Amino acid sequence: MSVTTDFYELLEVERTADDKTIKSAYRRLAMRYHPDKNPGCAESEAKFKAISGAYACLSDPQKRAAYDRYGHAAFEQGGMGGGGFGGGAGDFADISDIFETIFGGAFGGGGRAQARRGADLRYDMEISLEEAFHGKETQIEVEVSQACDTCSGSGAEPGTSARTCNLCGGRGKVRAQQGFFMVERACPNCHGRGEVIEKPCRDCRGEGRVDKLQTLDVQIPPGVDSGTRIRLAGKGEAGPMGAPPGDLYIFLHVKRHKVFEREGTTLVTHAPISFTTAALGGQIEIPGLDGSRHTVDIPSGIQSGKQLRKRGAGMPVLQGRGHGDLVIEIQVETPTKLSARQKEILREFQETETGEECPQSKGFFEKLKDALGGLTE
Repeated sequence: MSVTTDFYELLEVERTADDKTIKSAYRRLAMRYHPDKNPGCAESEAKFKAISGAYACLSDPQKRAAYDRYGHAAFEQGGMGGGGFGGGAGDFADISDIFETIFGGAFGGGGRAQARRGADLRYDMEISLEEAFHGKETQIEVEVSQACDTCSGSGAEPGTSARTCNLCGGRGKVRAQQGFFMVERACPNCHGRGEVIEKPCRDCRGEGRVDKLQTLDVQIPPGVDSGTRIRLAGKGEAGPMGAPPGDLYIFLHVKRHKVFEREGTTLVTHAPISFTTAALGGQIEIPGLDGSRHTVDIPSGIQSGKQLRKRGAGMPVLQGRGHGDLVIEIQVETPTKLSARQKEILREFQETETGEECPQSKGFFEKLKDALGGLTE
């Protein structure tokens, strides 16, 4: 590509384009031709270099005015103080500075080193199903790094302060030129912090944080389930040298209940009933997690496995309104201990049976007889 290609043509804009249009055009083209997106492509590298030089000129009002009047001659040796754009050095040699301005450091630029945020922490808490139903307020104790009281989190001995790193100028990164590219790495002098502490705090040894046991109030809302996370913002580890703290996440685990099984907001329980209640019908009472007692009507002739539903008697909806349902699965229990009189009554009942009392049994044995009839003759 010719070094004398018109800068406006390179950026694909009119000569009357305003600053916003020029910036937008450069951003679009730079993203398209950036070497990271076109590895090993010499043509893209040359194009990227050219449009970066064009933008470095046209984004500066004085340089743009000179270019509009004299063209490339304004930046040849002696023009505008020498240097220029023809060889790719001069005012736009550090292209990462351009990207830092346009893309906010998206391609590795950046200003002063940013303090690293503290780590997030995890705390596992086990609660009962009743506590999940009602919610609860509780306290937990966690040993976590907190800002050092002696140095107020600065890491420096009281009365002193950290100084800006002389090697990186506070950026926390140093650059080295490798051909056309600028390679960036953590500053070896300040280890990426951007500051150097000459007199570290004696209590935290320059870290700005110490381990302490802290007591935290936790509000568990009604309706939580295993896997629910509660976030305590800013209660994680303190960041080094006064950086913001992380968060503490409480992971809830609901213990298995002796009576109820949970399926979302639905509670399921198994209710054994006598075979006389199953045959004649009746009522049973099921205690709820809220302390109330729920009356359930049993229709006559009910079979084992039949589910009855009590609307609104289940778990509360987390951060919502209403409750799920209570499902009662019936289990008909056959008596195992009968008195002589009870056996006598049952024998009398058996003598009066016609087979119509239990249609499923009758139908099954009739099918079985038909299927095996040829084998029994």
